[in-house]
Amino acid sequence: MTGVEMILAALAAGAGAGVSDSAKALVVDAYADLRDLLRQRLAGSNRVVGAIEGLEDASGEWRVELSAALVEADADRDEEVLSAARAILSSVDSGGMGASRYLADLREARGVQLGDHNVQHNSFN
Repeated sequence: MTGVEMILAALAAGAGAGVSDSAKALVVDAYADLRDLLRQRLAGSNRVVGAIEGLEDASGEWRVELSAALVEADADRDEEVLSAARAILSSVDSGGMGASRYLADLREARGVQLGDHNVQHNSFN
């Protein structure tokens, strides 16, 4: 997983954290830390900061713009930013959501399952 992918996954996980109450406080705090760090690093781009602010309601378009801004600002190589992203993903994992465990790109995949205890029977013609 690249730095950009990890940051985007952490932002998405933090914005939509539906974890247990015990883990939720950790996720919310870690998400606030990452969001504040990114606001500082990307302060010159109001549109990108707006995408971070409205993450819960934003469409998938925010990913493209934010990815480019992260690379341009070298945030994908900033150990403080990456550490904050790891903290979110770790907190979400400890809450039972398995965010990093099942992070996969399944574009054009056929006959794939994610999760535990699956049974699958395929017949491709």
